[in-house]
Amino acid sequence: MASRGLYYTPPGTDGSEHTYRQRVASHYQISALNKSRLKYCMFFHYLLFLAMFAKLSADILDKLDIFILEIEELSIPKPLWWEYIWCISLLSSIFGLDATKKNRVAVMRNYVVSLILFGFLPLIYAIIYYFSDVWIYLTGDEDSDEIHMWQGYPYGMLWYAFILLALQVHSFSLYFAWKLITVWKMKYGTKKID
Repeated sequence: MASRGLYYTPPGTDGSEHTYRQRVASHYQISALNKSRLKYCMFFHYLLFLAMFAKLSADILDKLDIFILEIEELSIPKPLWWEYIWCISLLSSIFGLDATKKNRVAVMRNYVVSLILFGFLPLIYAIIYYFSDVWIYLTGDEDSDEIHMWQGYPYGMLWYAFILLALQVHSFSLYFAWKLITVWKMKYGTKKID
């Protein structure tokens, strides 16, 4: 009834029933919000992967017998096995993205498990591995020969900065993935899981 004016109220109603119409269920809102947040975490995971790949590029090029003078002059330390294993954690985002498309609980669980195995465990190993260097540096014995330095910076502290960022990204990713799993279980009940 466009001819009745802009603020027409049908007879027999006071207009307050609009609050009950077209309300989105809370589990849909929570699911959409956590999907968005999980995708942001995956984006930051990709950025961390690019930083790790830049560090590993010297070793990868050496294994391929490709010599680039600028990279060789940086004298980047040889990588440890945990760095390559951590890179596998990027593949876990495939599970996460697939699960968010179709609200699949089992696939999201695979994402959580793979993120723990390939994301958290290598980082925990790195924390333990570089702890002595960081402890010596933090206690004030900076000139010690025991501290491994790279470009004038303590190598362990550089890794701890990376690890801190990666742990935050992985922790938030796990939190949002877990919230999605609980919301999807609540929505579908216990019968339909996949």
